Amino acid sequence: MHFSLFSRVDRKSRQAAMLALSVLALSACAPKSYVVLLPDADGKVGQVVVRGEGGEQVLTKAREGVSLKADKAPEIIEQARIDKDFGAAMAARPILPKRFILYFQSGGVELTAESQALLPEIKKAVEGRPAADISVIGHSDTVGKAETNESLALKRAQAIATMLTEQGVKPLAMLVESHGERNLLVQTPDETPEPRNRRVEISVR
Repeated sequence: MHFSLFSRVDRKSRQAAMLALSVLALSACAPKSYVVLLPDADGKVGQVVVRGEGGEQVLTKAREGVSLKADKAPEIIEQARIDKDFGAAMAARPILPKRFILYFQSGGVELTAESQALLPEIKKAVEGRPAADISVIGHSDTVGKAETNESLALKRAQAIATMLTEQGVKPLAMLVESHGERNLLVQTPDETPEPRNRRVEISVR
């Protein structure tokens, strides 16, 4: 039996990632060729359009499947069958990147209490990858001069990198940089103290 695994992003569902699996049966007793739609790690589901000799079908629900011929309406596939048909392919998938956003108190490098509590989760995400690399990018709001905010955002990123190192995080590589006020999470006028823009974004790959 030959498997193929592919993923796409449905922008209409708020960039919700979704996973589609297709299986090609080579023996008479195996299931027919079909595609099944699975949710991403956060439970969100996008959509897949399947076009075949029988027409076009759209998958929009978790575990919804359809023949590659697209000659019949989609149906929900039992999890046991998905595990049997796609277990090996799913086990071979690379681990998806994980993203964290840490927020700061105004004017400094002190994390909010909620963000401080995320540090163990970041460590766990790194340890769950055999050769992890991390990007740590600092950001600021628009209060103050752009040059000052560039420096402040870098200090924030460096502070987080130090915290992670002190907690025993040992990635293969760690990139630390500043975007200052150039890439606002929330668009605001100048001199606006927006808490969501005072942040460090961490990507674990």
